Amino acid sequence: MNIVKSILLSVALLPLVVQAQNPKKQALTSNNLTSSPARPKLVVGLVVDQMRWDYLYRYANRYGAGGFNRMLREGFSCENNQITYIPTVTAAGHTGIYTGSVPSIHGIAGNDWTIQATGKSMYCTDDPTVKTVGSTSTAGLMSPKNLLATTITDELRLATNFKSKVIGIALKDRGGILPAGHSANAAYWYDDLTGNWITSTYYMDVLPNWVNNFNSQKIAEKYIKQDWNTLYPINTYTQSTADDNLYEGKLRGETAPVFPHLTSKMLNGNFSAIRNTPYGNSITLDFAKDAIKNEQLGKDDITDFLAVSLSSTDYIGHQYAINSIEVEDAYLRLDKDIEEFLKTLDATVGKGQYTVFLSSDHGAAHNPKFLADNKIPAQLWDGRTILNNLNTELEKEFKQPKLVLGFGNYQVNFNNPLIASSKLNLLEIKQFTINFLNKQEGVTFVVDMENISSASLPDAIKSKIIAGYNKDRSGAIQILLKPGWFQGYSATGTTHGSWNPYDTHIPLVFMGWGIKQGTLNRPTSMADIAPTIAALLHIQEPNGNVGETIEEVLKK
Repeated sequence: MNIVKSILLSVALLPLVVQAQNPKKQALTSNNLTSSPARPKLVVGLVVDQMRWDYLYRYANRYGAGGFNRMLREGFSCENNQITYIPTVTAAGHTGIYTGSVPSIHGIAGNDWTIQATGKSMYCTDDPTVKTVGSTSTAGLMSPKNLLATTITDELRLATNFKSKVIGIALKDRGGILPAGHSANAAYWYDDLTGNWITSTYYMDVLPNWVNNFNSQKIAEKYIKQDWNTLYPINTYTQSTADDNLYEGKLRGETAPVFPHLTSKMLNGNFSAIRNTPYGNSITLDFAKDAIKNEQLGKDDITDFLAVSLSSTDYIGHQYAINSIEVEDAYLRLDKDIEEFLKTLDATVGKGQYTVFLSSDHGAAHNPKFLADNKIPAQLWDGRTILNNLNTELEKEFKQPKLVLGFGNYQVNFNNPLIASSKLNLLEIKQFTINFLNKQEGVTFVVDMENISSASLPDAIKSKIIAGYNKDRSGAIQILLKPGWFQGYSATGTTHGSWNPYDTHIPLVFMGWGIKQGTLNRPTSMADIAPTIAALLHIQEPNGNVGETIEEVLKK
């Protein structure tokens, strides 16, 4: 009996003996029960508005060591990162990055869209129920209420029981609001009337003291008064077309689109001129640095998130087009600004203690006349004239005027209330419209969204159309133009919005805590950014996510 008791006692004590012999295993077991997952102190998203992927390399020999080149050298670049929906525009792009989703799900179907049930136009962040904070202008009547899904920033707030701080910053309201999500501590954007950073009562009733202090320095006015000349001698800008050409638009008050751009003469009680200069990106990062300092971002063990959008590259691209000295100069200056911003993160949060990613909301096409002059097929599509002609023909056939409201987002938005009240046959109107559009020069495909499964077009394009179609906010017919063509009314500048690679191929570079060094050439998508950050942080991906974790990016 004593032998049996002795054996049983030995068996019972065996785990304790093993733990005593292996104290590391004991400690590991204990830590697994009590400690939180390792996370960076701060995540920073840098979205460069209208940055084509090739800008990482087009001016690389002129970039310094500490900006774009540092991110490529120390970080991980996904070289074949694509947008998988249309329309490729600012609001949808920022939302796609932070939701891991597409317009059909997250609901941001464009910068503006037509509400199909009423025929009324809706701006993506418009919210008349809130008030401007920080200005007497109406620029603050904005919120994320039209966003239907959560963002990765929302999910971080949820995962930490709202202890994480989340702040969005951009010149454009939509660039600050949509990435910050529904539950952000703050989103700030730029007010042309005052040159100040403002917000809305969705977030707060009064601006923090540090924001008031920043605004009181009148930094926007100081930048505008500097005028804009090239950073380096103008003859060194060999990647660009000569300064004075037919492809570039003039700023207000200019006689020619050439350097120097005398922004100091464009104040006149309005501070919007900064948007069309590299200084718009500079002041955005100045403000972001102040936010890091004064909000104490990354100063404790709870991960914070700063979402920054750099909008001026989009304004400059629209104004001057891809091959301009202005675009080249904007990226050379942005490279220096990013270098200083990364140095600030190193000094305040700590090198290796933060994670940063850089991407874009969309790319842009070359100016069609520039392409045509260089024997590459391209042309403007005069949607305004074609719309008028279409409505004229529809009225002859169906005896009602203005049955089509517009071609916004390359979609046909029908006047559904009029069609319903007049008891017209929508199917007949759609077929008439499709037949008419198929005869127009420059049109490659015209797709009825209700019958897209039977449409004769490549699967890759079909999937982008489906992903971008929201039944309540998108037009009933999708128009696809020939490569190099886009809808426009000016021979200068450029735009975006199509399925083509010049609009959909965007940069994606991760750097910092938890990130490997390297490159990847297999296809990835904009939607993969949010789930990759979710995996890095060990939190739930956004609730409308359709992307996948890019496993190659993350350290094991």
